[in-house]
Amino acid sequence: MNVRALRIAGGLLLMLFGVWAGLRVYSNHAPKRASVPVPAGEASPPTPSDFDAPFESAVGTALVPGGPAAPKIPELLPEFSLGGRTGQPTSIATWRGKSLIINFWATWCAPCRHEIPLLQSIRREWRDRNLEVVGIAVDYRNQVLAYADEFKIAYPLLIGEDDALDVARAFGVDSPAFPFTVFTDQRGEVVALYVGELHAPQADLILSVVESLNQNRVHLPEARHTIAEGLRSLSTE
Repeated sequence: MNVRALRIAGGLLLMLFGVWAGLRVYSNHAPKRASVPVPAGEASPPTPSDFDAPFESAVGTALVPGGPAAPKIPELLPEFSLGGRTGQPTSIATWRGKSLIINFWATWCAPCRHEIPLLQSIRREWRDRNLEVVGIAVDYRNQVLAYADEFKIAYPLLIGEDDALDVARAFGVDSPAFPFTVFTDQRGEVVALYVGELHAPQADLILSVVESLNQNRVHLPEARHTIAEGLRSLSTE
């Protein structure tokens, strides 16, 4: 090998060493982001098509407090606070006295994003009946705010990372697979927890039972049983 070739080879080795060293320094000193676990499977990035036709997915599962599959779901809405859109801590008690749909979601979760138009529609239809939708985004704040602004999410959002996962655990969901949705009545009783993408027939069923509870036309155990049986019937259709 001649001198010129040796010089070129030496230069390439020196350049590669510099790149390796730079990456090593960056990896040691770059700021660490809080871990937000994601469910198994590949999550696609948000796109405008999220507001198109509903995403076809399997029917979810409703769990009720005291049920055999859900022993940790609380009977009453737990107290918690998370940062709102401005970053100020916001208590869930802000909406005390209302029926609530509390939806746990993330921007990287395709079924979560496909639920948003339905949640927007429910809020418009039911707001005069003392109901509020509250989204709890288990995600990075800047990504949630950008997504919410782009698609004009109108309902209140609470945002967190590990602290939002703590809230999920307060509802008995230790290893959250998003999305999941909590339904409460106006007394703050947890009527059902729905795991999976929410669709209109399931939402209509649960909300009709919640309305009966609010009007004292049924008692809570009967309401939970009606929801479980109704969703089981829907899943077989």
